[in-house]
Amino acid sequence: MAQITANDITIEYEDYGDPGDPAILLVMGLGAQLTLWPIELVDALVERGFRVIRYDNRDIGLSQKMDGEEAPGIFKLVLMNRLGLKPRVPYTLSDMAADGVGLLEALNIDNAHIVGASMGGMIAQLIAAEHPKRTASLTSIMSTTGNRKLPAAQKEAIKVLTTRPPSADEEVLVAHGIRVARTIGSPAYPPSEDRLLSRVREGVRRSYYPDGLARQLAAILADGDRRKRLAAISAPTLVIHGEADPLVPLAGGLDTAESIPGARISTFPGMGHDLPLALVEPIADLIAEHAGKT
Repeated sequence: MAQITANDITIEYEDYGDPGDPAILLVMGLGAQLTLWPIELVDALVERGFRVIRYDNRDIGLSQKMDGEEAPGIFKLVLMNRLGLKPRVPYTLSDMAADGVGLLEALNIDNAHIVGASMGGMIAQLIAAEHPKRTASLTSIMSTTGNRKLPAAQKEAIKVLTTRPPSADEEVLVAHGIRVARTIGSPAYPPSEDRLLSRVREGVRRSYYPDGLARQLAAILADGDRRKRLAAISAPTLVIHGEADPLVPLAGGLDTAESIPGARISTFPGMGHDLPLALVEPIADLIAEHAGKT
């Protein structure tokens, strides 16, 4: 683990593999720490000949917190989003994309294969759209375009993500984290109870900062429809999506692939909104094959 100044903020990151190998930058999702990228996936990509960097987005994990900045309330944000209005927010997804690019610059990496999951997929899309010279290829996982006409998330998935635990007691936070994982996770690939408990508890002990999640959600809603920006992406693009995703339905992945010229999509039956251990190898194969073509 290490920290570095990038885009004028402090970023926590981890760097794996041979520095001389092609770089993969892993960008994680809403309120999610870098540790939600399974280390087994990191290792699998390193074994396939890549240098792999995963990092905490701003306002989460051990990266810099935007203390003192208030995001608009969720209901106001949703209403403005539906009306096509742009709310004022503490920072944008483009700012978060610039963080990832800044991390590459700080590490003296000219360009990388950008791989993002969920909100991280949105950020990865914007890195490809706004920083094409830094993008060797794009892989957008369980993400979407911001198209308001797409099917909404299941109500239970939205509820569990937007409801704060009643206290910051460790056991309460762990129980909440397990509930989130079970609600949005892959129905065909449930994790073992021991693995799930260990992952959630480690995450709680590493960092708990709900204010960051609220500001990141504001950034997502304020970004609006990205389809016009996605149409300008020139990087080779792969879309990966679960067919049983309750948070970002499959239609979001299909719309992403349709919006980016030349993009191809690969879907997994029974995969929800997570990266199950059983799919690490096939997902690593897809990413490595895609990155290896560029």
